[in-house]
Amino acid sequence: MILTDDDLRRLMARAQDGDRPSYRAALAAARDWLVRYYTRRIAPDMVDDLVQDTLLALHAKRATYDATRPFYPWLAAIARYRWIDTLRKLERAPQTIEDEDIAVRSDEEPVLARLSLERLMTHLSPTQASCITLAKVEGRSIAETAEITGQSIAAVKVNIHRGLKKLAALVESE
Repeated sequence: MILTDDDLRRLMARAQDGDRPSYRAALAAARDWLVRYYTRRIAPDMVDDLVQDTLLALHAKRATYDATRPFYPWLAAIARYRWIDTLRKLERAPQTIEDEDIAVRSDEEPVLARLSLERLMTHLSPTQASCITLAKVEGRSIAETAEITGQSIAAVKVNIHRGLKKLAALVESE
């Protein structure tokens, strides 16, 4: 039930005088308003916790409420501060990883990839295959590849270029 600001002002004034049923009614109305307020501002699974946190803050600050002033703006100020605090905590908190987000390592995939690569390399000349393996698969520099294969740097670059071009054509044809 949505209470008017005047209704809530009167309830809080009576609550400050010790009227427990008025305080419970004010908290219930505040809870309803907070659920609507946070639903538009935060993830659905966080709304209940944030509402409870805000109600605790309202409880702690209830003595500072001035019953001659509107209630909803006072509640909105508390809600806004709690919301901002929550956003700051989320920003600082490390990201949690759900079980379903974790990639499970499969030993089968690298083996299959290596077999596919070896099968494709059989279509290249031995010099092209060795240059690509050393430079692109193992990550060696062009100079290291030239030194290992006994070719010039220019020859290594040409072999890599031509070999990759041929591999691309083979992959596209399959």
